[in-house]
Amino acid sequence: MSDDKRLIEDYLPIEKISAEASREKSVRKGHISTLHLWWARRPLVACRAAVYGALVPASRFVPNGASDAKKQSLGRANAAKFVERLCLYPGSPTVIAEAQQHILEAHAERLTQETGKTITVEDIEHGRAPRPKVLDMFAGGGAIPLEALRLGCEAYALDLNPVAHIIELCTLVYPQKYSKPDLTARGMTGPKNADGKTTWGGLANEIRYWGNRALKGAKVDIGDLYPFIPDPEFSGKKTPLQTNWFKQDESEAAPRGYLMPVAYLWTRAVTCKNPHCGATVPLLRQTWLCKKTGRYAALRIIAPKQKKRVRFEVVEARSEKGLGFDPEVGSEGGNATCLFCGTVADVNYVKAEGCAGRMSTQLMAVACTRPGKQGKIYLAADDVTEAAPDEKALQRRIEKLCERTGLTVPNEPLPKSGTLGFRIQPYGFKVWGDLFTRRQMLSLLSFASATKSVELEMKQCGVASDRATALTTFLAAIVDRLADFNSSSCVFNYTGGRGVVHTFGRHAMPMVWDFAETNPFNLEAASWPSGLEDLPAGIRDGEMDLSGQVSRGSATDLPWPDREFDAVVTDPPYYDNVPYADLSDFFYVWLKRTIGHLFPDHFATALTPKKSEAVAEPMRYGGSKDKARRAYEEMMAQSFREAHRVLKHNGELVVVYAHKTTLGWATLVDALRKAGFIVTEAWPLDTEKPGRLRAQGSAALASSISLVARRRDDAKSGNYDEVRPELEQIVRERVETLWEMGITGADLVIACVGAGLRAFTRFAQVDYANGEEVPAERFLTEVETVVLETILARLSKEVGGNGGKYSLAGLDPSTRFYVLWRYTYKAADLDAGEAIIFANGTHVELDGLHGLSQGSRPLVEKKTSRYHLLDYAERGEDAKLGMPAEGGQPTPLVDALHRLLWLMERHPSGVAEFLRDARPNTEQLRLVAQALTGPALKGGELGEIASGSELAALTKLTANWRSVVEDVDLTRVELEARRTGQSRIQFDKGGRR
Repeated sequence: MSDDKRLIEDYLPIEKISAEASREKSVRKGHISTLHLWWARRPLVACRAAVYGALVPASRFVPNGASDAKKQSLGRANAAKFVERLCLYPGSPTVIAEAQQHILEAHAERLTQETGKTITVEDIEHGRAPRPKVLDMFAGGGAIPLEALRLGCEAYALDLNPVAHIIELCTLVYPQKYSKPDLTARGMTGPKNADGKTTWGGLANEIRYWGNRALKGAKVDIGDLYPFIPDPEFSGKKTPLQTNWFKQDESEAAPRGYLMPVAYLWTRAVTCKNPHCGATVPLLRQTWLCKKTGRYAALRIIAPKQKKRVRFEVVEARSEKGLGFDPEVGSEGGNATCLFCGTVADVNYVKAEGCAGRMSTQLMAVACTRPGKQGKIYLAADDVTEAAPDEKALQRRIEKLCERTGLTVPNEPLPKSGTLGFRIQPYGFKVWGDLFTRRQMLSLLSFASATKSVELEMKQCGVASDRATALTTFLAAIVDRLADFNSSSCVFNYTGGRGVVHTFGRHAMPMVWDFAETNPFNLEAASWPSGLEDLPAGIRDGEMDLSGQVSRGSATDLPWPDREFDAVVTDPPYYDNVPYADLSDFFYVWLKRTIGHLFPDHFATALTPKKSEAVAEPMRYGGSKDKARRAYEEMMAQSFREAHRVLKHNGELVVVYAHKTTLGWATLVDALRKAGFIVTEAWPLDTEKPGRLRAQGSAALASSISLVARRRDDAKSGNYDEVRPELEQIVRERVETLWEMGITGADLVIACVGAGLRAFTRFAQVDYANGEEVPAERFLTEVETVVLETILARLSKEVGGNGGKYSLAGLDPSTRFYVLWRYTYKAADLDAGEAIIFANGTHVELDGLHGLSQGSRPLVEKKTSRYHLLDYAERGEDAKLGMPAEGGQPTPLVDALHRLLWLMERHPSGVAEFLRDARPNTEQLRLVAQALTGPALKGGELGEIASGSELAALTKLTANWRSVVEDVDLTRVELEARRTGQSRIQFDKGGRR
């Protein structure tokens, strides 16, 4: 293979992959993620693109018989078409088979070169030669190795966390190993084969069968705790409820005349701080029940003084205003006002009451479904007397169940107060069991008990031991899912869906004041029956002939020999983004109770291992952020050294980097460089749900970035004076190539920065002429500077400018900064680190005496740790904006543009006077306006970079330039010529001599 440049090092259709990844995130039925929650999962199509791109040469798609430039262009176009078809979810079997063939052909050619023996695809397919080996050393939920399996590779998954390990078994081993029917089981009802033995038609049906057996057992234990509710609007003859219906009737639907509870809505409460009042103060933040067009429902709070305890009333209207009150008026940050005496129960008092065990709960309402009807019915708690259980009776039942089964309430301690993402400990939460009400606890313990009982029943029916382990593990995953949807950290989804938003709607454990308790038996809710539908459906993603090799261990000490893998594709933890181990303890304590005996090595400790976890958690280092950061960086550097060791000489490392700020790149890139890697590319992918990131003003360039690296087996140093020209050449070529492909904005910046890093990281270190080493942070700034300058030059080329007389590259620093920010980030705010790197790359200061955030007319507003770029509507009212500065100092052109836009929109008659007095260079002004508007650019990509009002004003200005500026400008020049006694020709349109 003369040229082994991989596709991921040349071109990926990132916009199409991003769009499909975002769409996949919205898929809930039948997706592998429904097997078990894991945080920050990467979409399968993004993982598929990374694995395929890392193993297939770019030359595969290059046609013969054309010029080199034409070949490259056609090759990228052909590659884009195929990758777009490959990276559709769930994917065409035909296209996936074709991709497998591409990978095996390339691998056979590489093996032939390595061994000197002719290796064919048939040799690989029949086991006479190894398949390409792909490792994910931070495997988490298993998405990357799953896609490696799908593409015909040997997939290896490693993770330190026992919960992740169980998920990986359910993702990469069990669906593949046990996909064929079980023909050995006996004594069960179900389809029979010719010999009279039970057959299930696959793993999914077996999970449903045994899951329903567990459901029946749990229903006997706790079915009476979730009774049907008489329908207050039903006037006909009700279906009689059988005695002990919950033990005899396997149907989950409510009988005629009754409602099925979906969720019980609770609020936390404390006793009023005023000792003379003694009322119960609800701590709820809002009371919405339904918020949809045409239907608005909420709870009105009523405070009857004789009872000293509020009650709730359901109010419905066709409009929000029609409710007659604001449902969002509630506690703020834990501070709540007593409705009886007006005393504020401040957050410190609430914390003290919680720690003293005096924080209580109060049922507010029940959300129900009516048989055969769409939508939910809402009943106030006072109208459903049977909805609130007897707490003392529940506690007695929990104790009896634990005594009977040997199970225990999860009394394992929560992380220390102050741990990343955890906000509940100051309110009295001490152990994991505190996250559940007594009914929730009894429910989960009952399903855990039923799962263990079913495991024994499987073995009695002749199910093979290893298969029974797999089936029980899947049922344990459903117990975990039920816990996720049935803790006191869940909230009610008043906009639709299944009613209850799970515990981990965020990668954190915040304090929740009004929570929702699900009915575990309601098929239309987040329940056990719905889990029995969702989980088996999710197995579809994992059904294939190959199974993965799953191991538990640390990425800092990989258990494989040198030069073992053809590619390492991994999604490592990023600093303090997600506290995986601490969060996963939520599931660990339940897995230990359901399958701990099946995996004693993985559940031998009280909680998940923390010491070797790569996360910047200050609480593990005495609260020191600096020590936590250094420990994390050291572990990541060692992990990359291990990746270098196990990677083949021509292998590729792809790091799926959860992007937060480009400041973090310096550390990551430097760790890769010092571990012996050359960073060759960086591809940004937006892997979140549509509208989640940029529509909400996120500062992130993209939700994830694939950094591509190759082994560097020497330790030579480079000279900065040699590296800089190479950097400029790489970036210029990259900008031109990607621009022609329609890649713009943040995606273009990221991809070009990634390519530029190649010039730096191909050396073990880069030195200045004086021998001093160039630090990673400095080189990152250099790379970004070159990228932004090159983009600015290309923008100038696109929008023109008086035949080249004026250029965007010649703009004043503030205006250059403004144009490039809008181009790269649009209207998003930036984290401080991101903004500082960007400012350095554009040669301006944000803070300091002459910083853009300082003075009477700042261009940037600093908001704590973030920066906001001000637009014309926020700046233009200042009458001195854009006017000549004292002492002859030049005025930023962006100031003149903002003032002009403001006047045009708010005070058009003042435009002529402003142009006369400010005397801006109107040709450059027009160039800037065109660049920000973007109509002249290919496809109009820049048409959305400004905020709505600014974009509209810019569009209006450029469309009416002559009448707004030129005609007024000519008049102004004539007047100026007369005033000074000079001929008009001595003045250009910019009003200069």
